[in-house]
Amino acid sequence: MDLSSGSAGVLALWAAIGYGLGSIPFGLILAKAMNLGDLRKIGSGNIGATNVLRTGNKLAAALTLLLDGGKGAVAVLIALAYSGESAAQLAALAAFLGHCYPVWLSFKGGKGVATFLGLLLALHWPLGLAACATWLVIAVVLRYSSLSALTAAGLSPVLAAALGRAGLADGRFGGPDLLAPPREYRPTPRRIRDQDRPEGLAPSSCSRRRSASDRLPRHRCSGRSSRRRVFCRSRRFLSAH
Repeated sequence: MDLSSGSAGVLALWAAIGYGLGSIPFGLILAKAMNLGDLRKIGSGNIGATNVLRTGNKLAAALTLLLDGGKGAVAVLIALAYSGESAAQLAALAAFLGHCYPVWLSFKGGKGVATFLGLLLALHWPLGLAACATWLVIAVVLRYSSLSALTAAGLSPVLAAALGRAGLADGRFGGPDLLAPPREYRPTPRRIRDQDRPEGLAPSSCSRRRSASDRLPRHRCSGRSSRRRVFCRSRRFLSAH
């Protein structure tokens, strides 16, 4: 097969290779290898570096970040070397989807931030560096992973255009999808307050759903007639004094 032909079969091959590389759950593998437990039962339940960090093991989190970014970059670089940029964009999109929806984990993967940044670095390293810098600044200043990823992804098309690579934002394969917010980062107030809050802070009481044991019992006088409620309140007042 001529890998430089750009035929449908060649593109399908690169999509399969990209998906296969992207679907490797490095976070889950490292957590099991280091006896950190099942990531799917810890924190947000995702398999990415942010959730690995919640186990308290910074080395495992750093390795997960590098490997998740590396698998996206490898998929792009191999396709770029053999079949050109169209195949590389398709492989990048497939790697991103593979991380977010791995078939080995019932299509329940990670958020895709590290893979997203890794494939941007491979597609056009100045754009990747700019996106990484944006993510890092927001993460350090505000300490919210969701917001930093949303900002980096949202600014990527602008950065691509500024760097003369506007084609990545409207490319033939995967451009609009690659420069969109990663899977789990469609923001909700509860996700920003709780799942990605700074470590060590308790969930907000207004954002936490109360369990049955947390709910206050309904007083037996409630729901009765007005005359009966007045009688009950008077009786409680007299008994208290």
